[in-house]
Order: sequence, then structure tokens, then C-alpha cells
Amino acid sequence: MRLGLHVGHWLGRAPFDPAPLARLGEQLGFDCVWVSEAWGSDAVSTAAWIAARTSRIGVGTAVMQLAARTPAATAMTAATLDALSGGRFRLGLGTSGPQVVEGWHGVPFEDPVGWTREYVEVVRATLRREAPLAYRGRHVQLPAEGGSGLGKPLRLGFRPLRAEVPIYLAALGPRNVALAAEVADGWLPFLFSPEHAEVFRGPLEEGFGPRGIRPEGFDVAPIAFAQAGEDLAACRDAVRPQIAFYVGAMGSRERNFYNALVARYGYEGEAREIQEAFLAGRRADAVAAVPDRLIDEVALVGPAPALRERLEAYRGAGVTTLIASSIDEATLRALAEAMG
Repeated sequence: MRLGLHVGHWLGRAPFDPAPLARLGEQLGFDCVWVSEAWGSDAVSTAAWIAARTSRIGVGTAVMQLAARTPAATAMTAATLDALSGGRFRLGLGTSGPQVVEGWHGVPFEDPVGWTREYVEVVRATLRREAPLAYRGRHVQLPAEGGSGLGKPLRLGFRPLRAEVPIYLAALGPRNVALAAEVADGWLPFLFSPEHAEVFRGPLEEGFGPRGIRPEGFDVAPIAFAQAGEDLAACRDAVRPQIAFYVGAMGSRERNFYNALVARYGYEGEAREIQEAFLAGRRADAVAAVPDRLIDEVALVGPAPALRERLEAYRGAGVTTLIASSIDEATLRALAEAMG
């Protein structure tokens, strides 16, 4: 199992330079560093910034939102970043949710599984350059229908350093998880619990095909909030607000993928309480409602012995890259030491 670092994005906090953290991760032997986006800082600019200031560590997006870019634009970006980084780029994609897709990007949130499948197919075809790009799908039509009628199939204007840039999908629901196993090179789950890995086993086996066996090289790469320290209670409290935000506010009452996942783990009542408090504007109550047991299952918290125990739990659950979400240098050093 490899260690990765997730430095997040600017949302609800002041802009900061993630390059020093990425360089520290590189020095400590971390395999990769990942950046994200919501409706604050974008993933592409940050990934390019980090790639320019590091030399060995892999650089990935976790994730670039599908609605923010056409598939061709995403392929151009992936090919460019991969070339400039010397083949270190990893393309993480995700649909986000209807509130962001429709409210921020102005794109209808329809058929996310079908949309993702077509998107990945177009990105791969663009990077391979086997023919001028033409595609007819439900969500993607190239050249576009209607308009001037002058649209022309085009080929990516340079030969990529790698025609097969690794593609990762962020997925939590059963159909999306199965799709990640079927069409992607890696899977980026969030709030993954090794104790409940069986929740994902069926969809993964379905996506892997008739034999249900994970292909060699398929990267299971969950992202986990992390805070190291001798005071376990303080470490839990450091990540508790972030877990509360995702379970309570990252989505509507009717559709919150993180809330649904935690409920599937057996925390139905707690998930409901967190969401109700958050949506009612009682953030402190929402944070207080996150149980310690859930934090211990989905995060990396506490002193060295606890970290080593959790690392073994993730390894035993089939994780191949564990991505720690933290901007705390001491936590990165503690995790590197715990990995041995």
C-alpha cells in the first residue's frame, strides 16, 4: 500500500500555497499528491503549480468536475499536464452533485452514470488520437448537432507523452462504483470504512467483469481526513467538522451521497441528526452529532500506534493507495513514520 496526500482546495479558508506540502510529501516518500475543486479554487491551476515545483511525486486531481469542462478540454488538460510533469499526472474525475452541477455550472444533472461513461470514452479517444474525434452519445455529440453545421472532427494537435493517462473516478453509489471498476484505472472513494468494505465489494466485482477479479494495477485509493497527535480526542475534534460538513451539507435533504453512504454503514440515525442540524443552521450541533466511532472508521487520527493500526486496516481491506487529507506537516511526518 502506498501513501498519498490530498491538499484539497480553497473553500471557506484563505488561499494557501500547497507546493511546500507537496515537496515535503515527496521528501517523505509519498507516492502522489492530489488537489480538488468545488466552487472555490480550481484543480487544474493547483495541479500545474504543484507539478512545476516538484520532480518525482505523482500529481492528481481528486477531482475535476465533469460539468466544468467538455471532455475534449479535459483531455487537452490531461495531455498538457502529463507532458509538463514528465508523465506524473493522474486524471481524477467526478460528477459532483446536482446542487453544484446545476447551481454553479448551469448543466442539468441527469443520468450521472451514463454521462460519466461517455465522458471517459471521449477523453480516452482524444488521448489515443487513433482518428479524428467523432462521437454520438446521449450526452456528448461530436461534432455538435445543429448550430452552423460547420463542425469538423478534429484530432488532438500534439502527440501526448502517454496515450493512456491514468483515469480515476470518484464514486460512492453502487452503479458509479461498478462503472469505476469497469472503465477506470483507479477508484477514489471518500469516507471509506475498512470495517464496511463489503458495502462496495459487490459493485466492484460487477464492474470487474464475469470473474469479478480486480485487474492488475487497478488502484483502490480512498481519501481519508487525517490528524496525528498524542491527544486522540483533540485529533478527532480536528476532523469532526469536516465529516459533519460532508454528511450534513454536501447535497440536499433528498440527495446527499455522503449521508447515504454513512447510513449504509449503519449510522442511519446519526446521519439523519447531522443533516437535520446542519440544514437548520445549527452547525455546532451537527458537528457534535458526529460519533467518535465513525471518525475512527473513516479517518486517520491519533498517536502513532493508532495510525499504524488503521494503516493495517486499510491494507487489509484491499486499499492500494491511501490518500491522507491534511495540510499539517506533523501529520504527514507521523504517517510516513507509521508506514515504516
